[in-house]
Amino acid sequence: MNQNKLSADPIALIFGIIALVLGITGCCCYGIPALVTLTLSIIGLVLANKSIREYNLNPEAYSAQSRSNVGTGKVLNIIAIIFNGIIVFVILIFFVLYGTLMSTAVLEGIRDGDFNQDDYEGEVYEWEKDTTNTWESDDYSIEEQMDSTEVDIIEIDSLEQN
Repeated sequence: MNQNKLSADPIALIFGIIALVLGITGCCCYGIPALVTLTLSIIGLVLANKSIREYNLNPEAYSAQSRSNVGTGKVLNIIAIIFNGIIVFVILIFFVLYGTLMSTAVLEGIRDGDFNQDDYEGEVYEWEKDTTNTWESDDYSIEEQMDSTEVDIIEIDSLEQN
């Protein structure tokens, strides 16, 4: 008897391992590779199921070791689908909640019409004078210059007084 390998013997196992490893490491990357690993694990599961059907139709033609490898690949792919599905679900919920909260905040701001006030809890900020740093004989000195907006205001005030 010739004992052949099933068609998905190495590939279902490889897809399951890759999907699990990338899925676990993808948690550190905010779940970005979760869609790719979810796709890989679904493909691996479909291939494993197809090979198991082939084995069930003609078990004498295939080796038991090949059937065992495909079964292990199927289990790994199922675990990867569940794990990566949970990650994708959590990420989708996060984006839905974040989008809802952000759109609510923007709509409230538009509804209030308070566009000119900053939300700095009543703190008043004043313009500081510009400074120019110069080096004179190894001494460090700072020369103050007036801000250009202040000069314009002073000139306008002096013109209005005349």
